[in-house]
Amino acid sequence: MRVDLSRRLVPDELWELLAPLMPKFVSRPQGGGTAPVEERAVFAAVVYVLTSGCAWRHLPESFGVSSATAHRRFSVWTEAGLWRRLHRAVLDELGARGDLDWSSAVVDAASVRAIRGSLTGPNPVDRGKKGSKLPVLSEAQGLPLAVAVSGANMHDSQAFKPLILGIPAVRSRRGPRRRRPGKIRADKAYYSAEHLRWLRSRNLIPRIARPGIESGERLGRHRWKIERSISWLFGYRRLTVRYERKGSHFLAFLGLAAALTCYKRLAKLTT
Repeated sequence: MRVDLSRRLVPDELWELLAPLMPKFVSRPQGGGTAPVEERAVFAAVVYVLTSGCAWRHLPESFGVSSATAHRRFSVWTEAGLWRRLHRAVLDELGARGDLDWSSAVVDAASVRAIRGSLTGPNPVDRGKKGSKLPVLSEAQGLPLAVAVSGANMHDSQAFKPLILGIPAVRSRRGPRRRRPGKIRADKAYYSAEHLRWLRSRNLIPRIARPGIESGERLGRHRWKIERSISWLFGYRRLTVRYERKGSHFLAFLGLAAALTCYKRLAKLTT
């Protein structure tokens, strides 16, 4: 059962992408410390926590990894930036196959209830209860390119520039790496004269609904794609309510969910 569950959560093709990115275990010269463990089993345990939403202490014994070991290794991998590198590796594979649509990028955000932790704030749409906001930027098909975490009281527009600047340089089928979409689509919350100037200075075409002028229906033809992207991310139950004390850990789960969402598209191309 342990082998079947690990293989189902972490297919061989995903592991081939991930294994070279793993930070190497280094034993201490004086001995003691944390003993080496099977990294694939630990990663499968992390994916299980993300997917099921269970607490670390409820991790099934079938993984052959203790909850303390899995949580500790998750923290080490987070500090090493593993999730960001995995997301980029998957995007590189998609880009090399020409399956990323750079004609436009779409920006939006969603809020979740937060039990505790940093990067939280009173949610204005949830009676001021503590929450976190998840800004997301996707390419034209809805595959997430950049994600972030902030307090729920931060205005959507404040994440606009960081998301665009956070688009990684991705391999393309021909020519150099690419990180610039043709157009930037967003709703009225992101509209400002300063944003329009900034986008044009970077040779990006703004397609942002103007308050009091445009109804947003034209944007709706594209907006559903980013809404679907956020729905895909919330399919990972650990993201629906935030329990992590550290904002970096919640961002790590979000980054892993984005990488796995993109990997599912890659897996369809290779089957």
